[in-house]
Amino acid sequence: MTSKPMQTSKDIQNLAMPTLTLDSLIDAQVAFMQQWLRKQAEPLSMEAWQWLGAQPLSQYVKAADLQRLINDWLLSHPTSAVMRADIRDILHTVIYHPANDNVPLSELIDDTQVEILAGYVGSHEQQRNLLIQTLVGNDTFADLLTQTLYHAINDFMENTLDKAGGVGKLMKLGRSSFEKATNKNLDEKLQTYLHRNIKDLAHRAEANAQQHLSNEEVTRLVVTGWARIKEQPISEIQTYLRNEPDDSSINHIEASIQQSYNRLRVSPYLHSLVAASVDTWYSNHQSDSIATVAAGLHINEQAMTQLSTTLLPIVTDAIESPWVTAHIREMLQAFYEQPTIKDSLVFSGD
Repeated sequence: MTSKPMQTSKDIQNLAMPTLTLDSLIDAQVAFMQQWLRKQAEPLSMEAWQWLGAQPLSQYVKAADLQRLINDWLLSHPTSAVMRADIRDILHTVIYHPANDNVPLSELIDDTQVEILAGYVGSHEQQRNLLIQTLVGNDTFADLLTQTLYHAINDFMENTLDKAGGVGKLMKLGRSSFEKATNKNLDEKLQTYLHRNIKDLAHRAEANAQQHLSNEEVTRLVVTGWARIKEQPISEIQTYLRNEPDDSSINHIEASIQQSYNRLRVSPYLHSLVAASVDTWYSNHQSDSIATVAAGLHINEQAMTQLSTTLLPIVTDAIESPWVTAHIREMLQAFYEQPTIKDSLVFSGD
């Protein structure tokens, strides 16, 4: 009977350890890294935010970078057709929502806001008098009123004389005689008379309006006007809008806004304002940390925790996706292909 050779410690070790090839090692490492990243995704994201928040803003962001971002990304492109359609649809949903039938305007604007606004408007006496002068005391208004009254008087006289029979003919004859004797047209005489007197009346109306509409009176009118409408439902706004498929007020408003935006976004005027605004903001915050700047937008660690939890399924799916797996494998293969690593390791099959 032939005895079996005694197993050495090396033989036992070889039996205990499976044979590894480079490919199997890389596969095992890929699986380990993906599993590790899945478990550490949430704490890693928080640690990354804590590190980023501690960095000074000026180290990574310059004022020129912000201006370039706004100019090249926001102002260089018109609003897309998809976004414009979304804006119109959202406005239509908000304006015509059934909830507007049961909510008064006072839910949107508080009485104290109206009182403050009324006081502000009422205190601008000089601007108010200028507006009254523009509307009532100017010559254009007097000319318009003169022509309106002249046509009304003329129509009345013509219709009256036509129905007056012989008396009407006699009055027309008298008018003709007057024009021949004075060498003046009666219509011109009437218009001159009206214009002279109405111009004087317009100036009196302007003075009366400026005297009557005192600061207190303007404030009272605004507050009283608000009191009359504040309990009306928000849906009352709909009565001032058209909602026909081919004639929609919302479409007209949105198109007008887009027209103004497209004109302004390429104007040197708006670009100069953007540059000045960015410089002002940056000078105020360049010494702050990124976390301090983010806190102004209510982005703190609690908000980042909630965001991290929300994004975790996306991160997990990304880690397990074929493209991430392929990139990890490619990275490991490049690592083991380095001469200093390749020459120092021996795998089965090499």
